[in-house]
Amino acid sequence: MKDWWNRKKGKTRKHKKSKEDYSFRDIVVDVLFWIPELFILPFRIIFWLLRGLGRMIGDFLDFV
Repeated sequence: MKDWWNRKKGKTRKHKKSKEDYSFRDIVVDVLFWIPELFILPFRIIFWLLRGLGRMIGDFLDFV
């Protein structure tokens, strides 16, 4: 049982050590995820503003 536990503990330690490293591949993946988001964000903001303005005008017309 002790040998099994020591092997398991050793694997966990190796996994924790390798998990802390931030590699070049991780940077590339992060950039690839953020580039489309940066292009879409301005259109989302414009859409939200126009939708909010439309709702405000619609609520005003319902009030009158």
